Amino acid sequence: MRRSISVTLEGVSKVFHDTQTGRDVAAVAPCDFTIEPGELVTLLGPSGCGKTTMLRMIGGFELPTTGRVLIGGGDVTALPPNQRDTAMVFQSYGLFPHMNVFDNVAYGLRLRKVPAAEIASRVGEYLKLVGLEELALRPPSRLSGGQQQRVALARSLIVNPGVLLLDEPLSNLDALLREQMRVEIRRIQRGLGITAVYVTHDRVEAMSLSDRIIVMRKGRIAQIGTPYEIYLDPVSAFVAEFCGKVTFFRGRVNAIEADGCAVEVCGQTRLFPRWSKELKAGDECSVMCRPESMGVAEPGAGFIDAAVNTNVYLGHSMETYLKDDRGAEILVQIDDPHAHRIYREGERCAVTISEEAAKVLPVEAEPR
Repeated sequence: MRRSISVTLEGVSKVFHDTQTGRDVAAVAPCDFTIEPGELVTLLGPSGCGKTTMLRMIGGFELPTTGRVLIGGGDVTALPPNQRDTAMVFQSYGLFPHMNVFDNVAYGLRLRKVPAAEIASRVGEYLKLVGLEELALRPPSRLSGGQQQRVALARSLIVNPGVLLLDEPLSNLDALLREQMRVEIRRIQRGLGITAVYVTHDRVEAMSLSDRIIVMRKGRIAQIGTPYEIYLDPVSAFVAEFCGKVTFFRGRVNAIEADGCAVEVCGQTRLFPRWSKELKAGDECSVMCRPESMGVAEPGAGFIDAAVNTNVYLGHSMETYLKDDRGAEILVQIDDPHAHRIYREGERCAVTISEEAAKVLPVEAEPR
């Protein structure tokens, strides 16, 4: 197992000058965080939120406007990429078309003047690691997208970096290959114990790969946490919506009590044990409910009555889209639909909720 090292950003920011407007644009606001040795941390957020700029500053492809980048405890802020203990896997693979698989993977070792016998041994080892040992002599043009991505991964890992950087590496693959490669990347990263920083806008990738997720919005860090924390305990409506399917019910805080937040919502008062601590009595709020934490029942027997608009059968579950009497859409996930009554499209029913799984959040002034 290789060594594992940390990555720390201290007050790091990035400002670009827009030559058309003559104004400075803050791509990344000052931020601080540490990635622990051996962790896989994902930078997650919509396009333009600063996640790739953050990754490039860690790799040395962009210089911070302020702050310091530390890798393994050493200050590398001013060092170029080839003098940092990092390797990058690019979105476009970046393979050399005139070289076969073996030569692409061996490229970094040859630059380092590694003896030929050792190169042959290590290339064989890493091609086996990514399952391509039988394709060593094949050119990139005769590889599938998933195979090309594996070559790019092997080429980055073979130089024994302390930190592996991955910039949306699966975005060019179809859905099935993406799922397969997610599993492979996580298996390899855990097996080697390497520290990794992964960039994506795909919440499923982030949830399935990460030890922790850094959610970004407009150049700022919105939340840092484990996939479990980000999904079940988001700090804002933006994080809740970006990191999973969700329904919000608008309400007003009646009181903050010792065992929960009393909210007037949908014409009734409910007590929710999880709430944003910045809320106070009288504030407008949003009650966040995940689809799997809600259910359906006979009209009048639940939280709110609604009519079934669409049923989407997914095999293991049924996604039922309903509309309440105000026209607002509610998404309910019914697991193991064969064991439950499924209300037909057009039928009226009641939506039930789990107060324990919900969270009361502040109302956000601007949309996602």
